[in-house]
Amino acid sequence: MKKILFHKTHTTQDELDAVADAIRSGWLTMGPKVNEFEDAFKHYIDSQEAVMLNSATAALHLALKAIGLQADDEVILPTNTFVATAEVVTYFQATPVLCDIEYETHNIDVTKIEALITPKTKAIIPVHFGGQPCDMDEIFALAKKYNLKVIEDAAHALPSKYKGTFVGNLKSDITCFSFYATKTLSTGEGGMATTRHKEYAKSIATNRLHGISKDVWDRYSGGGWKYDIIDNGNKYNSTDLNAALGLEQLKKLEKMDERRLEIATMYDQAFRQKVETLTIKNDRKSSHHLYVIKIEDRDALYEQLKMRGIGTSVHFIPIHEHTYYKEHYHYDRSNYPVANRVFERSLSLPIYPDLSDDDVHYIIDSVLELVQ
Repeated sequence: MKKILFHKTHTTQDELDAVADAIRSGWLTMGPKVNEFEDAFKHYIDSQEAVMLNSATAALHLALKAIGLQADDEVILPTNTFVATAEVVTYFQATPVLCDIEYETHNIDVTKIEALITPKTKAIIPVHFGGQPCDMDEIFALAKKYNLKVIEDAAHALPSKYKGTFVGNLKSDITCFSFYATKTLSTGEGGMATTRHKEYAKSIATNRLHGISKDVWDRYSGGGWKYDIIDNGNKYNSTDLNAALGLEQLKKLEKMDERRLEIATMYDQAFRQKVETLTIKNDRKSSHHLYVIKIEDRDALYEQLKMRGIGTSVHFIPIHEHTYYKEHYHYDRSNYPVANRVFERSLSLPIYPDLSDDDVHYIIDSVLELVQ
């Protein structure tokens, strides 16, 4: 029997050599490699500013701080997301306002956002589910109409494009990426915030390291020992080890993306009219971070595929179903009928560059046999 993991990060000797070189340099924390990776990343997506952090959660947190989120403010976000998207809002004693999603894409339903806007609404956080960009023109129009900030949760969305432009270089105030172990580019743990606004980038860069006026590399590479604390910051910096990984992964990003597309196309062709999948809209490009099928007895299929050595997962348990959020915010699950149905029926299949064609065919044959 085959053993197919749900995810395996694509790494080669290049990554090993890069990390070893970083170790041999004698500088292991945030330093020149972080700066190099930030420059390479912003050049790749054509963003004006990029700040590396130790997670996308940290990026989202500091993005909300940069826009001035306050206690009792409200932030609109989809209920179908990983908990971090809502969690960072609660750090400010602000309220996550949950929105239902589109059945076809699992992205936030833009037709339902306006009814959720109140005088307390400060921002919208669209989440590009599985790597497919949300309906950003409609979101930007609402943001302009109501004077709201837009912070994109792009944890899944590298290298996704919306109408020909990379996510991370749209009109949002700040975009936050994840480089977690399962993502399309991995640094083990890590994240990046991109923006067109220098003041936001400066705020995030300062607050990732305790609110210190200069970073540790500046102080130890000839910049002098004196520093000042100019804000109440956090310990969110990344390291040169992570950045060394990121630099090598970025070089391979397009090739890895091509392989994900090949696998997604194989799935699409095999499942057409047999198994329900997500719809990718014509005016955007997905990173294919996830490949989701929808079936009536999801839990049974999960167990049956596990018995065949195929790892799968579920994305996501809606925010309104988690105990903490039910107890503290009293969400009414009847407000999210689409997200409820999506959660009950969704299963994510393996999709990563190291899958062989034989692996993909084994997954396809197993799914088709079990759902007939």
